[in-house]
Amino acid sequence: MSADTAHLQQAILERLQSVIDPETNVDVVRMRLVENLSVDAQGIAHYTFRPSSPLCPVAVFLVQQIKQAIAEVPGVTAQQIEVTGYVAADELTTLINKEN
Repeated sequence: MSADTAHLQQAILERLQSVIDPETNVDVVRMRLVENLSVDAQGIAHYTFRPSSPLCPVAVFLVQQIKQAIAEVPGVTAQQIEVTGYVAADELTTLINKEN
């Protein structure tokens, strides 16, 4: 990992601390809802979103908030998101990666 990608990864984690789960009032970093975060040399953020439960009623809302927050970090050019641990993980993965 280069210094630039490490800096960008840290900036993403800092920005994600402002994304709060409305059910717990805890940020998504502390809840460990974002896993396997990496950033490549082109500024593409790769990560896994794992809702707090397979039937999480706010999973769609949260992943949209996470994606929006990461998009606002200077230097992020795109995102590749995988959703796991959710009843509709495949469908949500497809949906969230299609959204602009």
